[in-house]
Amino acid sequence: MNNYPRNRVSPEAGSNGESSHLDSLDQNELNVLRSVLLGVEPNQLNKLYERLNNPQIQPEDISRLLPEAVVLRSKQDTQLVEAMVSTVEEAIQASVKQDENVLSEAFFPIIGPASRKAIATVLDEMMQSLNQTLEHSLSLQSFKWRLEARRTGKSFTEIVLLRTLVYRVEQIFLIHKQTGLLLHHVMLQQVAAQDPDLVAAMLTAIQDFVKDSFSVRQEDTLHSLRFGELTIWIEAGPQAIIAGIVRGKPPQELREVFQAAIEKIHLKLGIELHTFEGETEPFQASEAYLDNCLAVQYQTSSKRNYTYAWAFLGFIAIASGIWGFLTIRENIRWQTYLYKLNSQPGIVVVNTRYYNGKHFISGMRDPLAVDPNTLIQPTNLNPDTVIGKWQSYLSLEPQLITQRTVKLLQPPKTVVLQVDHNGILSATGYAPQKWILEVHKLWQFIPGITQFQDKNLLSNELRELELAKKQIEATVFLFEEGKDVLISGESNKLPNLRKIVQQLLKTANSLDMNVEIQIRGHTDTTGTERQNLFISKSRANKILANLNTQGININKFKLFAVGSKLPYQSELNLETEQLNRRVSFQVLIIDKNK
Repeated sequence: MNNYPRNRVSPEAGSNGESSHLDSLDQNELNVLRSVLLGVEPNQLNKLYERLNNPQIQPEDISRLLPEAVVLRSKQDTQLVEAMVSTVEEAIQASVKQDENVLSEAFFPIIGPASRKAIATVLDEMMQSLNQTLEHSLSLQSFKWRLEARRTGKSFTEIVLLRTLVYRVEQIFLIHKQTGLLLHHVMLQQVAAQDPDLVAAMLTAIQDFVKDSFSVRQEDTLHSLRFGELTIWIEAGPQAIIAGIVRGKPPQELREVFQAAIEKIHLKLGIELHTFEGETEPFQASEAYLDNCLAVQYQTSSKRNYTYAWAFLGFIAIASGIWGFLTIRENIRWQTYLYKLNSQPGIVVVNTRYYNGKHFISGMRDPLAVDPNTLIQPTNLNPDTVIGKWQSYLSLEPQLITQRTVKLLQPPKTVVLQVDHNGILSATGYAPQKWILEVHKLWQFIPGITQFQDKNLLSNELRELELAKKQIEATVFLFEEGKDVLISGESNKLPNLRKIVQQLLKTANSLDMNVEIQIRGHTDTTGTERQNLFISKSRANKILANLNTQGININKFKLFAVGSKLPYQSELNLETEQLNRRVSFQVLIIDKNK
């Protein structure tokens, strides 16, 4: 700049003064000044102005200059990046709304391997930790470590890992050599760390103290510090140093890893280190190199052996499977038992719980309901594990009302009692009249019974009465033609008839009923009607006379001379004519109370 003329323009000159001053310069001087300000050659500047003065700027011209312009601007400061943030965010949102598969496919090659690597690392650390713990959990040394864990407040696993540790690089600091400022810091996840900037400042202060206190060259650097179990290894480069916090006894080969890391950082970030003015963001790129220095080695063979861990996990899996199977089976049996209880009339389950390996169940039970303990065995439950507590109550379920009714009324075997859902008690069959009368008095005192129906219930006496009636009405005496003389063999029916009639009259008397036995005389169609009526009456008297001789009350009988008006059937032959020459009976039973 010293080779070119400098002209000052006073502020009072304003725009007119400035313009007049520029006009005083010749065109060559202006071109030189522009080339210096813009950083381009004069001939290129002329071409640029020709393009700018040309309104027909082609898109392809801008496309060739735009990438280079963006790169140059990005190196100067972050204004271009900050200006493009909102535009990029809106572009991503628009892309997602238009087709979300585009971004997912773009990130898939990155997210998949990264996720798998992270999961594999976590599993590997977990298996290694578990294997170390199991290997030393039953040793004599483990008791000492358990005491140490109790004393220090750390977990037993953590103590095992520390005591079986050969070395572990816990933290790595990248420090600017000239200023002593922290450029970047990485550490293991399970390690608790202080403020990394403070640690870096202390390391720098220690190194400056050594240089100032002892006769050493300024270019020399501190290589290591040791504090109990911790060792600080330092590897220096021209512009930066790496400081690693190492627990245990690291091998010398680890130095080579540190050296390789500092060399690669200088190779990649040499310009940034040389021009460092306090901005640490560019040094995020060094994290991959620093992570390589976070090494861990335990007292195990080079070949990882997770026998104990896998054996323990296998045992846990088998035990969990057996326990799960037994638990599920026990639960199924218990649910089956509850289902059986709930399906039984007269049992109401109120509460259930499982405690200390036993099932506790409480509820209400009708005395006539089934015993809950009898339902345990079919479900294969252990009776000793089922503790029941039942309160007595009267169930109004039809089945139990029927059982209670049968137990109270004690019906004969010929009677069937049934209670429906409306509480109506129905009796069907035959029973002694005395029992029936008792039922009419007692049914109202049975809980749950609202009505008693006995229309299908007959007393034994009525049954006998009906049976005698049917037998008498089925009896027929046949006579010779035109006479009141019984044909051969018919008189043998008289003794049985007398017995049945006597039984009928006796039963009717016990039931306080009136009985009327009609004796009807019949004839065939031969002869005149007058003759037939006379013969039919004579035949009826014949039978009545035979019954009267046995002391039967003849007042219960009534004679009817029918003649040929009610033939047994049409007279088609001699056999049908003989059937019409008969005496038949009809019994009428009348209840005095109706």
